[in-house]
Amino acid sequence: MKTMAIVLAAGQGKRMKSKLYKVLHQVAGKPMVGHVVHTVGQVSCERTVIIVGHGAEAVKSYLGDSAEYVLQEQQLGTGHAVKQAEQLLGGEEGMTIVICGDTPLVKAETIEAMQKLHEQSGAAATILTAVFEQPAGYGRIIRGADGTVERIVEQKDCTPEEAAVQEINTGTYIFDNRKLFAALAKVTNENAQGEYYLTDVIRIFREAGEVVQGYATDDLAEAIGVNDRIALAEAEQLMRARINRRHMVNGVTFIDAASAYIEADVQIGADTVIYPGTVLKGATVIGEDAVIGPNAEIANSSIGNGVTVKYSVINESVVGDKSSVGPYANLRPGSKLGRECKIGDFVELKNAVLDDGSKVSHLSYVGDAVVGKDVNIGCGAITVNYDGFNKSVTEIADNAFVGSNVNLIAPVKIGEGAYVVAGSTITSDVPAGDLAIARERQTNKPGYADKIRARAKAKKERSQKQ
Repeated sequence: MKTMAIVLAAGQGKRMKSKLYKVLHQVAGKPMVGHVVHTVGQVSCERTVIIVGHGAEAVKSYLGDSAEYVLQEQQLGTGHAVKQAEQLLGGEEGMTIVICGDTPLVKAETIEAMQKLHEQSGAAATILTAVFEQPAGYGRIIRGADGTVERIVEQKDCTPEEAAVQEINTGTYIFDNRKLFAALAKVTNENAQGEYYLTDVIRIFREAGEVVQGYATDDLAEAIGVNDRIALAEAEQLMRARINRRHMVNGVTFIDAASAYIEADVQIGADTVIYPGTVLKGATVIGEDAVIGPNAEIANSSIGNGVTVKYSVINESVVGDKSSVGPYANLRPGSKLGRECKIGDFVELKNAVLDDGSKVSHLSYVGDAVVGKDVNIGCGAITVNYDGFNKSVTEIADNAFVGSNVNLIAPVKIGEGAYVVAGSTITSDVPAGDLAIARERQTNKPGYADKIRARAKAKKERSQKQ
């Protein structure tokens, strides 16, 4: 059976008190509507229609061509919002998921279970429900003797008996598509708010003798709709716990899961250990048997197997297998390490490629550079890549040795096996196998240090007498 989805994302979200459109607020590094669209994509929706309103262009810019869009110019209720999709989906056969763009915690496996119940029972509608100990504020699910849903009653309309019901409507549905739009044609706005309610479709179905099912989730987080910053923080906490649990189930060790921040799209291999204070963001991929942290921040980077990263920042970079980074290193965008490289304390790389086995152990800057295999770059060495107008490349071939406090003035090439003596400022290429030294010849003046001290002492004494 064909599956479609309608994502309700037209609300302004005034309670967020934000210039940012509500559904674009992030949970675990991804806008809420992004989570929802990803979820419906996991259940093989053939068409996804986003109902947009305030901030429509921002939503379209983020989601791009992953969905179709319909503008709800006036927000006249949930039923009115869904009806806007009729121009695109009205003629389709199949089932349609209706879900709010501010419910990032609804899971694909839950929707799949709803689909199975919906199809097997021949239902016109299936409602995602949850059972709360304190259900105040939610619409109650009233079931019949056969277990199907008879009606949804809003809190303000509940009798004392209905108010005691703990099963609530989460606002996520599956409908028979043709029956949905036929019922929406009968929904009116004859109520105190003057709005068209999607829940009226349930009443219309029951009056027509249709079957309405309710699927009760055992994960109450799926019922959360984010309408303010308090709910946003709660959703963030729940999503983080869910993400970390997924990684632990897949073989990742967390020393302190509560202190690790892992965004939704991060991938981590088995037997990797995550230490406290670790932040993994964006499309980061961590291999197997790695040790990440403490206090490592990695964004949109690829980290190989057996890598160690401590107290360091890595952004848009690649770290090869069995390499080590840190402590206190900074790999800026475009950095790429081969296998078994070492980047030590207070080293900064930017747009630099280091081949297998090369080392920059401490207190160095390597930018706009191509470094070969088994190169050693000493403490305090710098590639001087910017002249105030242009950035130039430094090339260091295999097995070269660059001593401490060397300045390599780009563009410059250091040949294979070349040796650059500590303290040198190199402005010309160094051929393979050569030794380069570029520093002022040392001159020692016998006894001159004692003369300087005596002169300084005499000057101080004269000053005190005055």
